[in-house]
Amino acid sequence: MRTTSGPTTWSREIIERRLGTIFKVLSILFFFVITAFPFYWMFNLSFRPFGDVLVNPLRMVPRLQDLSAVFAPLTCLGGSQSEACQTAIRNSSYAAVLVNFGFLTYIRNSVIISLLTVALTLLLAIPAAYAVTRLEFRGRDAMSWGILLIYMFPAIVLGIPLFVFFVRIQQAMGIRLRGNLYGVTIIYLASTLPVALYMLRSYFPTIPRDLEEAALIDGCTRLEVIWRVTIPLAIPAIASVALYTFMIAWNEFLYALLFLVETQPSWTLPLGLQQLDSQEVPRTFLMAGSVIITVPIIVIFFFFERFLVRGLTAGAVKG
Repeated sequence: MRTTSGPTTWSREIIERRLGTIFKVLSILFFFVITAFPFYWMFNLSFRPFGDVLVNPLRMVPRLQDLSAVFAPLTCLGGSQSEACQTAIRNSSYAAVLVNFGFLTYIRNSVIISLLTVALTLLLAIPAAYAVTRLEFRGRDAMSWGILLIYMFPAIVLGIPLFVFFVRIQQAMGIRLRGNLYGVTIIYLASTLPVALYMLRSYFPTIPRDLEEAALIDGCTRLEVIWRVTIPLAIPAIASVALYTFMIAWNEFLYALLFLVETQPSWTLPLGLQQLDSQEVPRTFLMAGSVIITVPIIVIFFFFERFLVRGLTAGAVKG
């Protein structure tokens, strides 16, 4: 049987499929570049001295001497206050931001506020979302819609009433809440609690009621059912809520500006980053501060990404 090999037949289907593949690849590359390049440029400027940025602003890769200057202050970790160490700190954007601009304190404050916000949000959101999805009571539907309605309000709308409320509490009780890290954590719940309730309310209906009813028949109380059955099965959703809440608290600026700006030792990272946005501060310091506030969130996000995706999609798929 004779076979003939000729030129490939370019049918309309083949042409459309190959053009579609090329367009898809180019689109992915385009969106990757416009998304990743600002982060790369931020890293690039943060590793270069300000003088080099002024002389050659378009340099795409830091020089080896620039990198060595960034890490030179590591030799002074023993607490040395010599002139050489002070010079090394001034020449390193990261060391200058952490030491001279107080970012070590701001990092500690942000970690405290973020972790406390996550703990309080989960402590309140888990039983509240469980009650909305599992218990029968008057006004349950109104409460569910109210959760979504509060979530739709911008923070600036809630900021002024919360500020007045805090001032009146201070006047009535004599407790200083403004400038207090633990007091501001309560304010952060106005941003995180509606989000947590909405996410958990969408996930809890996917958990079979039969398991909870079996636990009740075996003698468990409602709280024991939540602790032993519901929470272990809702770990993906709870982890995603914790991650999302942490990111909100870590990046929150408006409430920190309203309640912490008068007490600099209680500033969080967003407030500390604002002080770097000044004509007197080199742009390289601002980029270093941006890297410090951004990298932890990126690392945490990629570490818990699978929990976040499962928690956000499970309710929509199974519910």
